[in-house]
Amino acid sequence: MKKILIPILSVIVLTSCGNSIRSNNEQNSSLSNSKSEKSFSKAYQQIKFNDLKKNLYIIASDEMEGRDTGSPGQKKAGEYIVKFYKDLGISFPEKLGSYYQKVPSSYMKKRGGGNLPDSENILAFIEGSEKPEEIIVVSAHYDHVGTKNGVVYNGADDDGSGTVAVMQIAKAFQKAKKKGNGPKRSILFLHVTGEEHGLFGSEYYSDNPVFPLVNTVADLNIDMIGRDDFANRGKNYVYVIGSEMLSSELKTINEAANKKTNNLELNYRYDDPKDPDRLYYRSDHYNFAKHGIPVAFFFDGIHEDYHQPTDDVEKIDFNLLQKRTQLVFTTAWELANREARIVVDKK
Repeated sequence: MKKILIPILSVIVLTSCGNSIRSNNEQNSSLSNSKSEKSFSKAYQQIKFNDLKKNLYIIASDEMEGRDTGSPGQKKAGEYIVKFYKDLGISFPEKLGSYYQKVPSSYMKKRGGGNLPDSENILAFIEGSEKPEEIIVVSAHYDHVGTKNGVVYNGADDDGSGTVAVMQIAKAFQKAKKKGNGPKRSILFLHVTGEEHGLFGSEYYSDNPVFPLVNTVADLNIDMIGRDDFANRGKNYVYVIGSEMLSSELKTINEAANKKTNNLELNYRYDDPKDPDRLYYRSDHYNFAKHGIPVAFFFDGIHEDYHQPTDDVEKIDFNLLQKRTQLVFTTAWELANREARIVVDKK
């Protein structure tokens, strides 16, 4: 997650979206019949502890040199991510022509990025079967802060954890697609660059969207979900930020998804634009929210290893990482497969 010196910025099947949605439209839930429930269950089981662990040990290894924006280490991490998608048979947006969206050095420099070299967002894409023009974005930044004085800052939690979560969610959707139960709406798996220096990759995407922003239903952004903070030590929780800022339905859908899966404690401490830490403005979801697109930001809090060389894989709670990834997947599944697009009814 972007650091600022002064804050300016077990499977249980999901059967409904909660009472408030049911009362409006009983058929709105994506999981209203046994076939849908079975498809969801099999896909959900792809969110595996060992897969998350395997990928994170690579993404957050010393070999990646802290993944600073545009660095050789970040590019190497990007190559690993792209190979992961190729091996699964998940392609890129046809319009883009590759998995890479170049984010030019000149673009970042104009926004305070100093002399950062050219870098790339990575985009993988599963086309929807019924409403392909409507897009659900699942995002995370794959950059970190690099190497300082010869010490590698591996960024296992920030945001290696979000990076591998997006990859695993993509695998789950692809499993469903191969069984003939792909998402009704399209899913864009968006790995952005330049977050640590100023949310540059997500801003570039929102300024140069591959798909029209008007067709983007929601962004589920994952930035640090592998640890706990001091206030929640040992708890099964996750901070959720922004889920009711623009849509009265997104928070309800996410809470129903949570209740029907791992029933984590959903902590809304930072869910206020006026909060002193202003976390609503400090990760990549904000570059969607500022365009009126509903967002939910999943976060574990500021812990003692935040932006330190000690943010290593050995400190990741993989059970908690798995549960949080399952929650985001379940929320994305509902958004992608429900009958009606969620409303944007708040400002």
